[in-house]
Amino acid sequence: MEPRAIKVKQDLATQNAAFDNHQEIVFLDAPDVGLHAIIAIHDTALGPALGGTRMYPYASRSEALSDVLRLSSGMTLKNAIAGVPYGGGKATIIGNPKTDKTPELLQRYAQFINHFNGRFITGEDVGIRVPDADIIAQTTPHIRGTSKSHTGDPSPFTALGVYEGIRAAVEHKYCGLGVHGLIISIQGLGAVGMELAKLLHNAGAQLIVSDIRDDILIEAQARFGAKIISPDQAHAADADIFAPCALGGGLADDKIPEIRARIVAGSANNQLRRSNDGAVLQSYGILYAPDYVINAGGVISIAHDKPGFDPIALNKHICAIGTTLRQIFRSSERTGKPTSNIADEMARSHLNVSGKQGCAA
Repeated sequence: MEPRAIKVKQDLATQNAAFDNHQEIVFLDAPDVGLHAIIAIHDTALGPALGGTRMYPYASRSEALSDVLRLSSGMTLKNAIAGVPYGGGKATIIGNPKTDKTPELLQRYAQFINHFNGRFITGEDVGIRVPDADIIAQTTPHIRGTSKSHTGDPSPFTALGVYEGIRAAVEHKYCGLGVHGLIISIQGLGAVGMELAKLLHNAGAQLIVSDIRDDILIEAQARFGAKIISPDQAHAADADIFAPCALGGGLADDKIPEIRARIVAGSANNQLRRSNDGAVLQSYGILYAPDYVINAGGVISIAHDKPGFDPIALNKHICAIGTTLRQIFRSSERTGKPTSNIADEMARSHLNVSGKQGCAA
């Protein structure tokens, strides 16, 4: 059975506060396999829209729509500032990945991806892992990060980029060259958070960890000697660095005054709940590494996953995340603007220049 796709009317989409002149928003329903999904294409000036598929038990379709709109527009900025030839897009599947995800659901979803004829390319995100990508790849070629690709799971590359970003932030804020001896609170030990914890532990950092899964916390405690803290207190931990690596929206004006760390640098998307929260962080003397800059390692790995794959070039590109952040930090210090604003300006400048040069061709 073919999935039923409904293109959202622009006047309906504009009623959502997260709408940002998106090019295309499509709902998918295939009730016979329990599939309810949304794909949002935000911008294709740099190339096909690239963004992961997230499966999450949203409370409503409206909540899922808000999330996919925010995430897809963030992907446009992420891909632009990372220097990869892709536009921004994202997908959400409404459901619990532990109980609702089936091969039939994923295969039907893949049929839906094919309807975009290559204008949307996806990969793993929260709730979707490499085995799921392999199932999707049986039906559509427009999926990255499979077990048969050069790079495989993008999570380790995302973690590496975050690690390099943290080193850049430490260098700027503490005039130090490494994380040895620093206390870092990691909120969320998913595929990226756990890999980041390993990198930081190996570099000599002391870890405070939080997650909703007890088995993961026990593992981190055993492997890294990590101290366990409740997820709702991770931001307020007595630490040098707070690394949000769970879901977004955690940096809001009601939480920021409680942050004791002087650096916020983690892999979560859409960390700022409101556009002015970057300025609020700055007012408290907190150095913020803009999320879509520091967590771009995964999309960079996807961009390099092609014929002639060069692992050295990939590693160099990911390490350049630190260089970009150093530029942002220096510009923020020089101009007085929040780092989040500086990142937006850099990304939009690259997007405008590249778009005028016809990168969408």
